[in-house]
Amino acid sequence: MQNNIVLVGLMGAGKTTIGRLLAKAFSRPFVDSDHEIEARTGVKVPIIFEIEGEPGFRAREAQIVAELAQRSGLVIATGGGAVLNPESRTTLHNCGVVVYLHAQPNDLWMRTRHDQNRPLLRAADPLARLAELYTQRDPLYRETAHLVVDTGRQSPRLLAGKIEQQLRDLWIRPDTALLPHGEPNSASI
Repeated sequence: MQNNIVLVGLMGAGKTTIGRLLAKAFSRPFVDSDHEIEARTGVKVPIIFEIEGEPGFRAREAQIVAELAQRSGLVIATGGGAVLNPESRTTLHNCGVVVYLHAQPNDLWMRTRHDQNRPLLRAADPLARLAELYTQRDPLYRETAHLVVDTGRQSPRLLAGKIEQQLRDLWIRPDTALLPHGEPNSASI
């Protein structure tokens, strides 16, 4: 098992923001899978959705997830739909500690309502779309995660600090060991 820290959750959950803070706290490289896809293709995610549709994007996403999972010592922020692929769920679960940043659809809507780079929210009722995605994906995030963290309305720094402490409590030696006794039970903080 690799010793990565992997963040999963719906769009707007804070994966990129929290990921950067955790990478700094643990002195690790940070990788955002959506940004990695954009860097490799030379176009933004919404354009990939327009040209290739969601299935084309998901295939690229699964490839990036598989590649990142082969590396060690990263903090990885995944795209919100990375867990839709069963192989990606298994890969992520086995490549490090997976932290599900759980947020309610209404909170996610408040965080994403002005963001034009969310192709799945280009709907007549974006809040209803978020609720639909939440219903579909929440069980998949929970299946994949080792830790479930309710983001609520706390500041990113406070949330990252709580996650950092929980991760440090899990590790025997953060530089080499991932978890104290093999596979952990899911825990909530």
